Amino acid sequence: MAGNTNLHKASAAKNDEFYTQLTDIEKELKHYKHHFEGKTVFCNCDDPEHSNFWQYFSLNFKELKLKKLIATHFDREKPSYKLVMWKDDRGVHSDIKTLRQNGDFRSEESIELLKEADIVVTNPPFSLFREYIAQLMEYDKKFLIIGNKNAINYLCPDIKYGKLWIGYNSPNEFKLPDGSTTKKVTGLTRWFTNLDIHKRHEDIPLWKKYYDDPSQYPKYDNYDAINVDKVADIPCDYDSAMGVPITFLDNYNSEQFEIIGITYSKDKNPDIEKIRTDDKKRHVGILNGKEKYPRVIIQKKEKPNKNENRT
Repeated sequence: MAGNTNLHKASAAKNDEFYTQLTDIEKELKHYKHHFEGKTVFCNCDDPEHSNFWQYFSLNFKELKLKKLIATHFDREKPSYKLVMWKDDRGVHSDIKTLRQNGDFRSEESIELLKEADIVVTNPPFSLFREYIAQLMEYDKKFLIIGNKNAINYLCPDIKYGKLWIGYNSPNEFKLPDGSTTKKVTGLTRWFTNLDIHKRHEDIPLWKKYYDDPSQYPKYDNYDAINVDKVADIPCDYDSAMGVPITFLDNYNSEQFEIIGITYSKDKNPDIEKIRTDDKKRHVGILNGKEKYPRVIIQKKEKPNKNENRT
C-alpha cells in the first residue's frame, strides 16, 4: 500500500521524478533487441545526466545497431538541452545541443524530435501518462514505456483492438532524484508497448473445468458473464463471456481470447453493452449486490481445425 500511496502522491503533486533502475531496463529490453537495428530511439522524458535509459542505449549503441539516440532534459523554468548520439561512415559520435524550449515532451521542439524518432523508450510522468500515450498514438510511434498498472482501465479498448499490449516485467523499485533513496511500488507498474513480442503469442494454460463445479463461477448481477477470481482458474470448457482480473492482460494472447470490454464506466463499446444486463449499474461487476474490482470481460476464440483443409 505504501507504494500505491507514493504513486498517487506523485500524480497529485506532479512530482514525477521516479528514475528507472538499469537492471529493470536490461531485464525488459533483452526481449526487444531485434526491433532496434537501423532505428532512431528517442528518450523524451529523461535527464541524460541521470537517465539509465540513455546509459543502456549508449552502452549498447553498436550492439543494437542503432542509427541515432536522442534524449531531452526537462527544465521547469528555462531552455534546456538534448544529448544526441549518431552513426555515420566515420563512426559513432555524440554531442550536447541547446534547446530553444524547456524539453517538455509537449513542446513544439520535442514534438519535432518525436516525428524524427522510430521508437520511444522511457518512463514518462505518471501524472501525465494518459496525455503522453495519446501523443504517441497521434504520431503513430512505436514505443516501450513504463506506466501505472491502473492505466489499464482506460487503455483496455486500445488493448482490445491491438494498438498496444503489456510487456514482460513489472519494475518494483525506483530511484528518487537524490540518487540514494528508492521507493518500492511492487506490482503497481507495467511496461506498455506496441512492439511485437513472443509472449503475446503464447497460450495461457487452461486446466480447470466449469462444469465440474459451476458454483465456483457465479454470474454477475449486471453482466451476462461469469466471474473468475484468478487467471489460473479460467475454465477450459466454458465458451461464453467471463470476467477475469486485469492481471489477465499480462499474458493476453489475442489468438486465444477475445476481449469484450472492461467493467469500467467509461467503456461503452458495443460489445460490452450487449452483455450488460443492468444499465443503471455500469461501473463494476456486481456479485450478489457486492461490487468487485474492475474485471476484463473475455471470451475464448474458437481454434481453427487444422484438418479442415485436408483432402
